[in-house]
Amino acid sequence: MSSVAVLTQESFNEHRSGLLPEQTVVAGSSGAGDEDALPTYKDAFPPLPEKAASPEGTQESANAWTSKIRPLKSSVITQVFHVPLEERKYKDINQFGEGDQAKVCVDIMHKTGAHLELSMAKDQGLSIMVSGKLDAVMKARKEIVSRLQTQASATVAIPKEHHRFVIGKNGEKLQELELKTATKIQIPRPDDPSNQIKISGTKEGLEKAKHEILLISAEQDKRAVERVNIDKVYHPFITGAYNKLVGEMMQETGARINVPPPSVNKTEIVITGEKEQVALAVAMIKKIYEEKKKNATTIAVEVKKSQHKYVIGPKGNTLQEILERTGVSVEIPPSDSSSETVILRGEPDRLGQALTEVYAKANSYTVSSVSAPSWLHRFIIGKKGQNLAKITQQMPKVHIEFTEGEDKITLEGPTKDLQMVQSQIEAIVTDLVSRMDYAEISVDPKFHRHLIGKGGVNINRIKELHKVTVRIPPDNEKSNLIRIEGDPQGVQEAKKELLELASRMENERTKDLIIEQRFHRAIIGQKGEKIKEVRDKFPEVIINFPDPAQKSDIVQLRGPRTEVEKCSKFMQKMVAEMVENSFSVSVPIFKQFHKNIIGKGGANIKKIREETNTKIDLPAENSNSEMIVITGKKANCEAARNRILAIQKELQELLFSLPQSYGRVVMSRLTCECFVFSEKQLLCVEVTPLSCVRSQSTTSSSSGKEAETSVKFGTALVPGSFSPLQMTRTRTAPPAEAPVQENGETNGEVKEPGDPAAPKKCDVIVISGRKERCEAAIEALKALVPVTIEVEVPFELHRYIIGQKGSGIRKMMDEFEVNIQVPAPELQSDIISITGLANHLDRAKEGLLERVKELQAEQEDRALRSFKLTITVDPKYHPKIIGRKGAIITNIRTEHDVNIQFPEKNDENQDQITITGYEHKATAARDAIQAIVDELEEMISEDITLDSRVHARIIGARGKGIRKIMDEFKVDLRFPQSGAADPNIVTVMGRPELVDEAIDHLLNLEEEYMADVVESAKMAHIRPSGSSAAAMDESRGSSKGFVVREAPWTTGSEKAPDMSSSEDFPSFGAPVATKASPWGPKRF
Repeated sequence: MSSVAVLTQESFNEHRSGLLPEQTVVAGSSGAGDEDALPTYKDAFPPLPEKAASPEGTQESANAWTSKIRPLKSSVITQVFHVPLEERKYKDINQFGEGDQAKVCVDIMHKTGAHLELSMAKDQGLSIMVSGKLDAVMKARKEIVSRLQTQASATVAIPKEHHRFVIGKNGEKLQELELKTATKIQIPRPDDPSNQIKISGTKEGLEKAKHEILLISAEQDKRAVERVNIDKVYHPFITGAYNKLVGEMMQETGARINVPPPSVNKTEIVITGEKEQVALAVAMIKKIYEEKKKNATTIAVEVKKSQHKYVIGPKGNTLQEILERTGVSVEIPPSDSSSETVILRGEPDRLGQALTEVYAKANSYTVSSVSAPSWLHRFIIGKKGQNLAKITQQMPKVHIEFTEGEDKITLEGPTKDLQMVQSQIEAIVTDLVSRMDYAEISVDPKFHRHLIGKGGVNINRIKELHKVTVRIPPDNEKSNLIRIEGDPQGVQEAKKELLELASRMENERTKDLIIEQRFHRAIIGQKGEKIKEVRDKFPEVIINFPDPAQKSDIVQLRGPRTEVEKCSKFMQKMVAEMVENSFSVSVPIFKQFHKNIIGKGGANIKKIREETNTKIDLPAENSNSEMIVITGKKANCEAARNRILAIQKELQELLFSLPQSYGRVVMSRLTCECFVFSEKQLLCVEVTPLSCVRSQSTTSSSSGKEAETSVKFGTALVPGSFSPLQMTRTRTAPPAEAPVQENGETNGEVKEPGDPAAPKKCDVIVISGRKERCEAAIEALKALVPVTIEVEVPFELHRYIIGQKGSGIRKMMDEFEVNIQVPAPELQSDIISITGLANHLDRAKEGLLERVKELQAEQEDRALRSFKLTITVDPKYHPKIIGRKGAIITNIRTEHDVNIQFPEKNDENQDQITITGYEHKATAARDAIQAIVDELEEMISEDITLDSRVHARIIGARGKGIRKIMDEFKVDLRFPQSGAADPNIVTVMGRPELVDEAIDHLLNLEEEYMADVVESAKMAHIRPSGSSAAAMDESRGSSKGFVVREAPWTTGSEKAPDMSSSEDFPSFGAPVATKASPWGPKRF
């Protein structure tokens, strides 16, 4: 039988070389003699192995094709679990796919991350297909067994000492066993004498668990434990230097030997393992013990207690070093013992060498001290230990110790190094003593905070001015000693200044002034200008005003006694002037007269203000109010009011006139409302003293009798005038012959009032007409008279009610058709006046109170939303908390409705994150951030080596590949930058278990991609470049191409395959009739 050759890369290269021109020429010249060198068809193209059993040679060939193919394992597995009907926990067939069973399955999928599919068999058994990663499938299986399958229980008894092997290290073996068998295993506690292990689960799981536990116990039965008592002093000879001897024994015997450490006072050595191994180890230990007990002698020497630690060395290394070199064990007394005796035990001829080494180590270090006042210690150490660091960097073996309260510095280290350090420190101490001094002063602790000042301004000024340091004891020490250290002159000057400050504070007095809160704002002035003048006048007095929200009248003065008294008198005088000048009177003036009162360029109002020395406030031009407020001294206010009223009276007399050419009176536009009303009622309304209006009757005598009624008002009724109304009926049904009054005169004679209490003519409106119509007119006039009510609204809400540029209050006045008067800010009054028609006032009051409730609710909500929390987070975690493009922090802000502020670059506290919002929401946001931080702190970082040639493929186009890996495994990947020292190092960060999975995945990808890279490199090596290929084509001439012997088409009647034939070269998926061929059976 002919053998079949495998087409390897090397043979393929050889075949390709047959196309080179020089070899072609040689082949042509050699003729048939070289034909034997050509490969056969079977050598070049070995057939694929058949499915049936083949001869040995063929099988080898098949392995050659498949040996290099690397199997790819999927990370997702699928397992099917069957629950018989009798073991199903939920047997309601009608609720399959819903009810409790479905809820349990959904919960298992959420909890484990595995995918579950349920199906019902004909025997009503339940088949569950679970897909996912191995650990997820195992967890899901355990959940399925415990929650969907009825549980049975059993016990298994094994020796108590075997229980710990069932549990395993940190319980890992027990957890693995529970997952593997889908059972719950309960092992009795160590203090419980019972040896019974309880197992609960399915019947199948119970059997598996029992079998596994019995296997573990049987394996331990084969092991032996031996305890050998060896004197403690011989333990070092058994362990050997650095535990080398005991390690060699364990390696040789296979047993585990546990020798108690030197710090544990036990003589028992425990050997565990197979019985034969343990017996061999015990024999070796006893042999060493007997030999050393027979040959070893001891020698005792005295070494200072302070030098024992140098003999021991760091972590006992010096003792191990002596044992290794000399074979002698050095026994040091315990640190709590006062003994200074050191015992050397070993071979007699080695003791001398060991003793020399012990003394050499003991004397290799020296302890010394330098005298230095304790207050100089921190200057010797330097800022952040800079001075000390310079010394320790030069002499790292010298230990320098500063003891608080002691005037010395302890040095410890090698003698030579110690002497150099000592001389340096002594020089520093000498220098500091020559140019430094200190002083202590006694100041009552209650004045300490005043010496420090707000934000440390006072004490920092003294430190910088005098170049000293001042230590003021904290409040919890309750000490009155203040220590000043620094340059001698600076210390004395700082001491003098501090004593002066303290003396001044002892002479301080605090006084409370009672000043009505409404005057506080006026005393402070705009932007604090007025109070600044007071403080400049009395610089040593501290003036504290109460918070406006407290509504307190107490103003506190603190400072030197005399200055406080002067300031108190000055402020009382200011308040008295304010009280005197705070008298206020409101004058109702028609809106259309306001511009006349102001005058051209404000000339009239300015003149009145200057001459009367008052403050006159007119309502805004777009306001409905007609009130002019005059503030100042009472007499001045009265004078200003009279002058303003006089201007209005003159204007009224000009506006109203009585036309002579008409029988009926035409009234000014100021009284058009009354005129329309009169026309409607067919009445004449006479308003005095503005004008006397009379209607001359032109009707016939059949029109009936008319009545005349006079109505008294507190002031003349003029539309737009908002004054209280007082009405009294003065007379009714005058006789027909009664004389007609015109402008207060009767037949040209002035009638003097007989009764002083009688109403003035200027307060009387006369209505003439039929009696019933007069009554109706009276009622209608009453309804037109404005009424004023007062509503109490907290002063701090006034500005919100007024709104931006008065928009809020204008809206309310337009909506309710009333006038709303808000008191001036300096009055700080809580009373708001509402003026308007009686039927509008109730609605306006309700609207105003409703607005107050809204504002109060907004204030409360604003206060609740302003709750602040700070959380300390390492700045390196900030980018992770913010997330890509702020996604994570935006999600937390949106979910909890809070504001989260990260520190700026130049902030002092870079680790402080501030959360603002409702308290419970801020707390929830803090917990969310803390959870992220906890998760980040659990993360680890591992570096792996990935060939840099596959990095681009792993990253993918625009980073899609790396993002997919990071999202799938929940890890972070960091690839090296260009120019990195090692371009193959890739860093994986995340939780330990996820990092391991991601690394496995990356290594699999590397192996897969590297195969492609290697193949591409080889093909690139084989494939000639463009220019060389062209040259090769020219030189090749009429090359025969790739030639093989014994091809199928050269033997027998077979022809070479037709390239255009769909039968020989079918397209994918096209059905083709099979036929016998030397090419072998066709496979599609």
